[in-house]
Formats: sequence, C-alpha cells, structure tokens
Amino acid sequence: MESSKLWHVISFYLSTALAIFRNLLLYILNLNQSPFLTKFMDTILSLYFRLCDLSPCAIDLDDQTTIHFWVPNHRRFNKPSLVMVHGYGGNSLWQFLYQVGPLSRKFNVYIPDLLFFGKSYSKSPNRSDLFQAECLSDGLKRMGVDRFSVYSISYGGFVAYRMAEMHPDTVEKIVIVSSGILYTDDQRVKQLRKIGRHPSEILVPKNPHDLRLLVNLSMYKQNSLYWLPDFLLREFVTMMYDHCRKEKIELAEHLVDKKADTNLAVLTQETLIIWGDQDNVFPLELAHQLQRHLGSKSRLEIIKDTGHAANMESPDEVNKLVISFVSGCSF
Repeated sequence: MESSKLWHVISFYLSTALAIFRNLLLYILNLNQSPFLTKFMDTILSLYFRLCDLSPCAIDLDDQTTIHFWVPNHRRFNKPSLVMVHGYGGNSLWQFLYQVGPLSRKFNVYIPDLLFFGKSYSKSPNRSDLFQAECLSDGLKRMGVDRFSVYSISYGGFVAYRMAEMHPDTVEKIVIVSSGILYTDDQRVKQLRKIGRHPSEILVPKNPHDLRLLVNLSMYKQNSLYWLPDFLLREFVTMMYDHCRKEKIELAEHLVDKKADTNLAVLTQETLIIWGDQDNVFPLELAHQLQRHLGSKSRLEIIKDTGHAANMESPDEVNKLVISFVSGCSF
C-alpha cells in the first residue's frame, strides 16, 4: 500500500516536470508565432489547478459540441459537489484563480469552459444561455455527477439560473455573483446609455485600450492594468479573445438584445446572491430585484467597496460566503 502511494506521488511529480519542460520547449520554438508570456502564465495556472488535485477532461456531447472541464482526480463522496461557472472576464483557469484552492479543499469542484471559451466549442449556431446550460448539464451527467450546487459569476449566472430551472432535482443550491438576470427593458436601455458602447465591444476587447476599459468598468479598486505594458495586454487579448471572437460577440449580442424576461421562473433551490455595492456593470438595484423575485429561499449579501468583479476584488469574502452556504448553512 505504501509503495503504491509513493509511486503515485513520484509519477505525479514526474508528469508535472515533463509537462513544464514540454510546454516551455513548445513555446520557445514558437516564440515569434504566439503570445509567449501569457501562454506561459496559462501553463502555470494549469499546473496550479493540477496541484489542487484537478485534471482536464473533454466531453464530446455529439459530433458538434465538446465541453472542457477541470475535474477532481478522485471524487470524495463525503464532500458536496460544486460546479463553478465563469463569466466573460476569462475562462475556467483565469477567472477562478482566487477560488480554486480554497473551494477545492471543501468540495468536489467541476470547472467548465463555457462554449467558445477555453477549449469548449460547438458547431451549433445556437448562442443562447439556455443552450450553454443544456450542454453543461449534459456533460456533468455523462461524468456521473447527478447532484451538485452551482457557483456562478456574471454571464455564468445566466447559465446557472437556466440549469437550476431545468433540473430542480439535480441542482441543490445556487450562488449568483454580480449577474443581472432580472431587469426591465427600460433598465437595460438606461445602462447601455451609461456605458456608451455596445457591450460586445467591451466584453470582447480588440486591443489594450479596450481591455483596460473592460477592467476599469469591472473593478472599483485600483486598476492593476494601468502599469502593464501594451505588448503584454495585446498578448492577453490575442490568447483570450481572438479565439472564437465571432462566436463570443454573438453570445454577447444575444444576451443584450433579447427582451426582458417577464416570466422568469422562481427557483425552488436556496439561492445566495452576492453583489458589490459599487458594481458599474449590473447596478445594485438589480440584486434587490432578483432577491425580491426569488423570495424567502434567497439571501442577498452586499460586499462594500467592491465592483462587478467581486471574485477578484474581495475573494476572501466571496469564498467564505460560498463555503458557508454550500456546506449547509440554510436560511
């Protein structure tokens, strides 16, 4: 038994070292053809996820759609399962940098790339949040994950809400962070005028200026991108947003241009809503609207001096709230 454990440890570190060497060699050989520094950081994040006892997994749903997940190496049946759904600010690796460590110690975490982000892709022309939800639910089912809670951020909240609505017996609890799911057409028009540009131009930046604008809109505290050189931000845009740019824009256009849902379902699951009091993307009034709509099975937590990217600006507060709520602290 001891020798078996030792062999697993040795093989893990050998595979990690080989992965580092292989990726470094590939990036050096392609230094003039790809964004070297950001892809190197992407590799470091991948290794960090592996140190959190996670592995990448691709699920082919059919001949058109593939969903990529980070999944536990060994599912612990004494731990609840938690699905973490990212927003437009990155993919599964970059958006949960401050969450994956603390949350993977408490839960069996499953972290998907939404379609057209990271390594998930579909040939389907469907760009709805409902289709995203169907694909994630199908992928989880194929992995044998039949009961789970969902922690979602921004655009991911729209997807998570649909998952909870479609599968009330599968989704146990839901955490929604900074996601303006419930709004009126007048509120949408007012917010678009305030922003001054079509959201797809901001959510899918083309250059360093656009990326700084996106971060400035999302963060209330100091914008760390101001001191980063343009060439590094340009690399990040190339790696993160040029991949499936057309499809990402279409996703944003579908979300922004559709009419307000006047018949939004009231979820049966307990729901924790987390919002920054300085959110400039989805104003705080939308959080109160959603809480009133969901009623007694929901709770709203407002984090002070925090903008839209609460998971980045106030990660400790968000992590504590998520762990307490999902672990069993009922209302």
